Amino acid sequence: MPKKSGNGSVKRVYAYLGPIGTFTELALGQVVEAKGQTHRPVNNVQEAIDLVLSKKAQRAIIPVENSIEGGVSATLDALAATDNVRIYGEYLVPISFNLVAAKGVTLKDVRTVATHPVAYAQTRKWLAANLPKHRHLPATSTAAAAADLLDGSTAEAAVAASTITDHYDLKVLARNIGDNKHAQTRFIQIGLASSVPQRTGRDKTSVIVELPNDRPGALLEMLEQFAARGVNLSRIESRPIGDRMGRYRFNIDVEGHLHDEAVAEALKGLHRFSPRVVFLGSYPRADKEQSIHRGNNSNPEFDAAEAWLKKLR
Repeated sequence: MPKKSGNGSVKRVYAYLGPIGTFTELALGQVVEAKGQTHRPVNNVQEAIDLVLSKKAQRAIIPVENSIEGGVSATLDALAATDNVRIYGEYLVPISFNLVAAKGVTLKDVRTVATHPVAYAQTRKWLAANLPKHRHLPATSTAAAAADLLDGSTAEAAVAASTITDHYDLKVLARNIGDNKHAQTRFIQIGLASSVPQRTGRDKTSVIVELPNDRPGALLEMLEQFAARGVNLSRIESRPIGDRMGRYRFNIDVEGHLHDEAVAEALKGLHRFSPRVVFLGSYPRADKEQSIHRGNNSNPEFDAAEAWLKKLR
């Protein structure tokens, strides 16, 4: 249940992947409506989703996509297996890594580096060049790796967010060591299914679609539902369904909102075509770019066509 603040108002609970100092916490910091509310760190994506489903948290912030590694499998698979959840917002976090250590440790002392496997993959070139004989110690998060340096870790250093020293008494051995200086991670805010946020004209819609069967042209037929209405796909990624080999579902993000007639028509087409379509939500885009449907696919043009058809009928 939501907690009450000192003045008696009810505080909402926002779950996020912890501990304090993670990139997910940085994403939570972008959620305007979460300021002054209760922030609850959790260990993994499924725990965050379970808190939402049990109503112990009203919202959760979870990673969904990285500009280097692609989709976050744990999130994509969990959303596909969960009913009654919606996306209400997205947030882009620049990914900048520092190498940190306890006071008194120098770069030449480092033999073992602790960090999350994804962070390690994104800093491997720098580590190989500057610590050629190091060993990697996997951690549950970059923040946990850093915190453990003060609590008996066998590692001498950790790769963590550049803001980690705001939370822990550590020193920076090297700054901005990521292999790609423009890396970003995209996070989403999820909650129980409710009314769709109002259309802003700068929106995104996310769905999960299963192909009806494995046959030539099936994927093309799915994509044509969007192309025929001038709806642009900003992401499409396949994940195995898992029941047998050769069966896949597609995680799709499109530009536009459920209340855009072009998007609505595309979704109706998908519903006729696919055995299972999961609507994950329509929500404001993090990049604030306008969502435009190509061709004659604006709402007024759909309305004009509908009025013309009514006259014929």
